[in-house]
Amino acid sequence: MLEKEVYNQLFKPSFSEKTEVTFWDGSVKEYGNNDGETVFKIKFNEKIPVKDLTNNASLALGEAYMSKKIEVEGNIQALIYDVYKQANGFFANKNFKKWLPKEKHTKKQSKEDIHSHYDLGNQFYELWLDPTMTYSCAYFETPQDTLEQAQINKVHHILNKLHANPGETLLDIGCGWGTLILIAAKEYGLKSTGITLSEEQYDHIQKIIKDEKLENQVSVYLMDYRDMTDKFDHITSVGMFEHVGSENLGEYFTKVNDCLKPEGTALIHGISRQQGGAKNAWINKYIFPGGYIPGVTEIVGHITENDLQLIDLESLRRDYQLTLEHWTENFHQVKDKIVAKSDESFYRMWDLYLQACAASFQSSNIDVDQYLLVHANNNSIPMHRNV
Repeated sequence: MLEKEVYNQLFKPSFSEKTEVTFWDGSVKEYGNNDGETVFKIKFNEKIPVKDLTNNASLALGEAYMSKKIEVEGNIQALIYDVYKQANGFFANKNFKKWLPKEKHTKKQSKEDIHSHYDLGNQFYELWLDPTMTYSCAYFETPQDTLEQAQINKVHHILNKLHANPGETLLDIGCGWGTLILIAAKEYGLKSTGITLSEEQYDHIQKIIKDEKLENQVSVYLMDYRDMTDKFDHITSVGMFEHVGSENLGEYFTKVNDCLKPEGTALIHGISRQQGGAKNAWINKYIFPGGYIPGVTEIVGHITENDLQLIDLESLRRDYQLTLEHWTENFHQVKDKIVAKSDESFYRMWDLYLQACAASFQSSNIDVDQYLLVHANNNSIPMHRNV
């Protein structure tokens, strides 16, 4: 009965919606609001050892869902959102968050971490991303925007904040599949450079450069950001600092400072937490090795320590929730293809990841922000944001 008592401690404060839990022995217990219809049903096909739960509930339950030791009836995003809303739920309970992975972010390890996620194959991402192959938060000018339009909106939103002029240079740190540097070159007249550690992304961009004869306007390098020594009029970095590790955040912003010309502008876009930095053991083990979500004050501290000036800060939290909901819908539509290519455990892993992240943004557990940076005494750009 000890196991049942631990489960009760875990679940009793964790749900507001009526939730039915069927345990491995066939017994059923209800949690949350006793009135109305049952919203969620959780079934344990196997018992999860108490030690695994008390070490890290997110890791234990995530692995159990992947292997079908746990099955869920109801919307997973809504279920996780409900748990996040509870002040004493297991996501917030320190008794169930004891273990976190120890990580290193050497250049070699960073390349391996990026390879494990982004080099799953362009064909995998093409199945559920939009045609721009943009794998970061979109910008919805209206909730009715398509995902593709919102991703293009995001690129223009970033480039317009830079106040860039034709003929100037741009560095994109962690350039993904190249949408930003390509639009910057073709529509803004910038000489664009992208750097990535992903071979799949590098090959994809090189092909576009060659096919569209952009060799004089766009360059891409397979390199670590720490090895860049050139200076640029403008710097962008989207969804990158989450990969550098807490111990390297200072060095990351030092590199931004060193590579930015005196009158330049830098737009840094990334996931952060207003409650302080955090890791998730399940995501670090299965999705993003080496990932770390820094706190907003932590980031601002590194910005000011490097003599950079923060002149604009904008949250796109709800945009990322909607982006992830689009990705989830797309992902569900190609389930058969993904299971045939990999297996059902892989599909359940990614499905859980996308929906859990959507719930995390929805609940304000994590945020995504754009930081516009300049050097001190840069008075050359407009006084106010007009985008």
